[in-house]
Amino acid sequence: MLPPLRDYDAFVRDFRWQVPARYNIGTDVCTRWALAEPDRVAILWKKPDGRVEPVTYGRLEDASNRLANVLVAKGVKRGDRVALVLAQGAAAAIAHIAIYKMGAIAVPLAALFGIDALAFRLANAGVRALITNAEGVAKLAQIRDGLGELSVVLSVDGAADGVDSFYGSLEQASGAFTAVDTAADDPAMMIYTSGTTGQPKGALHGHRVLLGHLPGVEMPHEFFPQAGDRMWTPADWAWAGGLLNVLLPSLHFGVPVVAHKFEKFDADEAFALMAELEVRNSFVPPTALRMLRSIDDPRARHRLVLRTLASGGEALGTPTYDWGRAALGLTINEFYGQTECNLVLASSAAIGVSKAGAIGKPVPGHTVGVIRDDGSLCAAGERGQIAVQRPDPVMFLEYWGRPEATRDKFIGDWMLTGDQGLRDEEGYVHFFGRDDDVITSAGYRIGPGEIEDTLLKHPAVSLAAAVGKPDELRTEIVKAFIVLKDGVEPSPDLAYHIRDFVRTRMSAHSYPREVEFIDELPMTTTGKIIRRLLRDRL
Repeated sequence: MLPPLRDYDAFVRDFRWQVPARYNIGTDVCTRWALAEPDRVAILWKKPDGRVEPVTYGRLEDASNRLANVLVAKGVKRGDRVALVLAQGAAAAIAHIAIYKMGAIAVPLAALFGIDALAFRLANAGVRALITNAEGVAKLAQIRDGLGELSVVLSVDGAADGVDSFYGSLEQASGAFTAVDTAADDPAMMIYTSGTTGQPKGALHGHRVLLGHLPGVEMPHEFFPQAGDRMWTPADWAWAGGLLNVLLPSLHFGVPVVAHKFEKFDADEAFALMAELEVRNSFVPPTALRMLRSIDDPRARHRLVLRTLASGGEALGTPTYDWGRAALGLTINEFYGQTECNLVLASSAAIGVSKAGAIGKPVPGHTVGVIRDDGSLCAAGERGQIAVQRPDPVMFLEYWGRPEATRDKFIGDWMLTGDQGLRDEEGYVHFFGRDDDVITSAGYRIGPGEIEDTLLKHPAVSLAAAVGKPDELRTEIVKAFIVLKDGVEPSPDLAYHIRDFVRTRMSAHSYPREVEFIDELPMTTTGKIIRRLLRDRL
């Protein structure tokens, strides 16, 4: 959607949305390619046994048509919710495409969810059908009695009691299916918020959400797609970051997507995968990037062909930004959004929009501001809340079954993100932290991101999180939870050294007065630190 320009101001001036009244994600990302180039590779699927299986658009088209026919025959109708609990791979892509073609609503759920997390989301969404694997079936067996609306379960690992075989069912179905004629605003998917505070909410999105993402993918991936581009992310496709930043936009553009399930993210294995499958474009969340930093001289160890590397979900931080340039020879382009309204701010070094410590600038087509509590715009350099103006094609339709929460998400036409930030004199937006993560100490409001950024510069620190601990004198003090690098032993002397390291680099009011060493940080499935759980330890 971006015009063929190389100037940010010209982008903003000349950009126009191209969202048709009638639009269906399934036919867009699959059918049109299958009709034109059925043998074109859509997915390069590296299986657990190490084999790499190319999945073509023709195969996706046939299999998704068959799945749509299976679900319709089992009583799933337009508007019904169909959940997916699947790892990266062909089945997940097939399921998404089929659900969109049917006019049903996809509810992607992370395979890492435990039974309580699954039970809440499946019940809250009123899910009619579930597509999963043997692991998901085992979890479902413990909670199915409480899911009265769930009537169809398909497993990619074969049939079981009350469960039909995914692939077996496809074999018996017709490969001919006529997609439902959907409006761009018709519901297509529901993605649950991370739930870092309170119960998660289902953010309902229309089919237009994919078109709304395209400029935000093209910008940080520097005029994506280019000849030879190939995309990969370690992020779960159940998350907006994996689904809407990577899988669906790449299929839209005809760019092959690398799919692989890591049992546990390993930095060296990630570099090896990117080298083996010649990944040119990657979205890697900041926490995973910090783990990649543990590999010395990755370009010497692996034959990398990376053209672009994008990151989002948390503040990237200057140390990781600098590492990207030194170790990988490219600029990590940061972007910003959230489940309700994703990819609205971005960097793009190719057009000179890149600044260490800043998220970037508004993606063309999106109006993003930093506002005060009354909805007025903050001055440059003034902290406030990051907000996005409606209407916007990437913005959610509503919170499922939560009309009051939907209303509370807005002040006038500004959609509130709940994230604190500021806009500097050059127009860059800087992120400081969630509203509920901001630390108030001795009258100062301190974003945890800037403290964590400094902590990561200490040579002994691998990962870090900062939270506010209640204090009678100061309201709160800063407490740091730290994961040390391999081979570094915790000690009181090291804790003192780390505190002093931050104090001398930041200020006397924002350094951590307490340091606790921890084996691992609690994180959401999207790789964000759950500071609420750390505060519960205080």
